[in-house]
Amino acid sequence: MTPHELVARAERLAAAGGRRILGIAGPPGAGKSTLAAYLADALGDRAVLVPMDGYHLADTELRRLDRMGRKGAPDTFDAYGYAALLRRLRDPRAGEIVYAPAFERELEQPLAGALPVPPEVPLVITEGNYLLLDEEPWPAVRPLLDETWWVELAAEERVGRLIARHERFGKTPEHARDFVLTSDEANARRVAPGRERADLVVEFAPGTAPRPQEAETGEGRADA
Repeated sequence: MTPHELVARAERLAAAGGRRILGIAGPPGAGKSTLAAYLADALGDRAVLVPMDGYHLADTELRRLDRMGRKGAPDTFDAYGYAALLRRLRDPRAGEIVYAPAFERELEQPLAGALPVPPEVPLVITEGNYLLLDEEPWPAVRPLLDETWWVELAAEERVGRLIARHERFGKTPEHARDFVLTSDEANARRVAPGRERADLVVEFAPGTAPRPQEAETGEGRADA
């Protein structure tokens, strides 16, 4: 499927009536956030992007729980809070804006109340590693999603992107590589079975993940 065809599929979901939620899952660094932002940009005021990363536990809590070295693992998120938000988003009320949390990459911290979701928006797009994870308490998420897509990218490129991302946000090259090969890759192996539970598998060839400006032209290609 081309990026243009992926947009068309999301548009059909938005036009299905009522509030719909599209979940985009996959391993770290596969391009979930890129694809989700691309779709939200293409749909304009018909969609709002609400990432799972807004439910990261704050660093102060991770230190208290002695989980700072595993930041990004399933138990370093408030999964119950995320599921509660999805339930609220599924049932919009007239005149009531839902304010969802975001994740501030510069600070590497969650940011409360940063993403307004007006009740008239027909499609919410959410993305994250653990939307299809079959470990408690994450299974509560899947029934709250109308459709799920799994994003996949060749391991070598995915790992390279992750290392570059960690360096960009302050880690030394050595620390970035060590974190990716231990924490991030452990999480990638953990979520891998979720691929079989997705409604659609989007596999990007190296270097072809879409950019927001491609929405109108349909350039680039993904095999799904």
